[in-house]
Amino acid sequence: MNDDFIPLDNHSLQILHELQRDARQTVQQIADKVGLSSTPCWRRIKEMEASGVIRGYTVVVDREKVGLNLAAVTEVNLDRHHESKVRDFEKAVEASPQIVRCVAATGPADYILTVLVPDIKHYEKFLHTTLFEQAGVTHVRSSIVLREVKDEGSLPIELGAPARQRGTR
Repeated sequence: MNDDFIPLDNHSLQILHELQRDARQTVQQIADKVGLSSTPCWRRIKEMEASGVIRGYTVVVDREKVGLNLAAVTEVNLDRHHESKVRDFEKAVEASPQIVRCVAATGPADYILTVLVPDIKHYEKFLHTTLFEQAGVTHVRSSIVLREVKDEGSLPIELGAPARQRGTR
């Protein structure tokens, strides 16, 4: 298992579930739902923040209601995996607000991006001004999202609960 794994007990898992469901709840509301008093609940949240289990808090925005009507899944290949080319490509990805997700992957693509833009014209401009400009990019394949079947922001932390409760690593 991952060396960064942090074992969590059932109360901490329940707290995470509640925070993922609604991070605007008060500590008291969360404590009531998980069967703790407020102070131990607050302490667990602070410990999970400090250890990096909780990386931050955010809001979920409906992309279409803010004009981001086109989502594209974009596969990118680099000609060589020289460290400087990889680093430069990843810096360009970080700097591009249209790229909301990027994973380095095995299989036919080196990287798989999720790109959000207002329309196809903006996507074409993004391709020409962002991706095609990157040294080492040899292949770009785009799939336009027709409909999002599932877009879950919460992690299925309860699936890992049995190993955590046993304390195994």
